[in-house]
Amino acid sequence: MKIASIDIGTNAIKSKIFKTTPASIEFVQGIRSPIRLGSDVFNQGNLSESKLDQVIKTIREYEEIFAQNLITQYEIVATSAFRDTENSEDARRYIETAINRPLRVISGLEEAKLIRFHPKSNTGKNKIFVDLGGGSTEFFIRNNEDTIIRSFQLGAVRNLLGKDEKQEWNRLEEWLQSIKPKKKLIGIGGNIRSFLSAHKTKDMSLSEFRKKVKKISKLTAEEKIKKYAFSPDRADVIDHALNIFKFISEQLEIQQITSTKWGISDSIAIKLFHEIYSNKVTISK
Repeated sequence: MKIASIDIGTNAIKSKIFKTTPASIEFVQGIRSPIRLGSDVFNQGNLSESKLDQVIKTIREYEEIFAQNLITQYEIVATSAFRDTENSEDARRYIETAINRPLRVISGLEEAKLIRFHPKSNTGKNKIFVDLGGGSTEFFIRNNEDTIIRSFQLGAVRNLLGKDEKQEWNRLEEWLQSIKPKKKLIGIGGNIRSFLSAHKTKDMSLSEFRKKVKKISKLTAEEKIKKYAFSPDRADVIDHALNIFKFISEQLEIQQITSTKWGISDSIAIKLFHEIYSNKVTISK
């Protein structure tokens, strides 16, 4: 059986398709559509009907691909932009009515908690997952004693548009100081992944990261596109994402920065996988 997930983010809409059996799940295909909901939400305060129609059109295109793959089991979630828009409930209903499928708007803390489905989520106290999106940044730490999750209103698109607030930076700094030091940062999201890939490496030391971030920040968006083959919607926000990662890494005294291809769409699919096959597992008494 194939299953899928759709993640309606702040900077793009993404979907992933997986092939499953009761004992396994395997990635098949990923799709990404650069629809920046954050430009409406952070500048105007709400999602316009034209933007919502773009979302509906994109979901229907994904559903056509699902139909070709005989996929009937899939879940749709929305994150920061839908959380923050003034017309969140109306926007959700508008989309649900058009596609006849439920759309779940998840909180920042739920978004952070979903990282637990990452196959290496048992990070230990010296490692931290940082999921940096367009509108918010989520943290996940799991050690033997407990799991720590946090969400902050800082993100690549939000900061690009100057909608980040000093109070939130202060809140982040205070929390980071309370949990430092950490040795390894595992970055989630297209910006950190694209940055490391552009430099043909899987990880960097903090000192090297600082140098590379400074160097790339001197390039215009057009130069970034030409030199690193970034998409336009990556080139104009990546500096803001990297600055957040740099701030976090410096506060935590990080020694190694790496990334993962994992994202919300993966976690949602894994969650769905467990729900589908849970009744097929025999538990001995």
